[in-house]
Amino acid sequence: MDNLKLENQLCFPVYALSRHITSLYRPHLEKIGLTYPQYLVMLVLWEYEEVTVKELGHKLWLDSGTLTPLLKRMIESGLVTKSRSEHDERLVDIKITEKGRLLKQEATSIPEALIKELETDEEQYFMLKTQINRILAVKESKNI
Repeated sequence: MDNLKLENQLCFPVYALSRHITSLYRPHLEKIGLTYPQYLVMLVLWEYEEVTVKELGHKLWLDSGTLTPLLKRMIESGLVTKSRSEHDERLVDIKITEKGRLLKQEATSIPEALIKELETDEEQYFMLKTQINRILAVKESKNI
């Protein structure tokens, strides 16, 4: 096997699929006024309501240099608030607003729409997701 052929690389199909999936999200997210990275932040906040910037970065695999401008735009849009933690002044809390909570209802159909647009079934979708999560878990365990 020639390891330097594009067709033999794992990174390329993963990269291409990531770009394809992100492009499928775009029209759905435009309808509710979110970018894909903002949608990821909202997914975390719809689940937890409030997280620190550090926790958010950990969950989304993003550094503060990427998160800071993203969160600034979301604060300006009224989706989230930012404040120093009452428990530890070194930490910054990000909290969902009522406007942000209301978007959740508008976003509920997006995951099902994506499965259809990927022309896959739920079983294949969840098998792929499980395999990817296993690979990421190995990386995560080495970063601890």
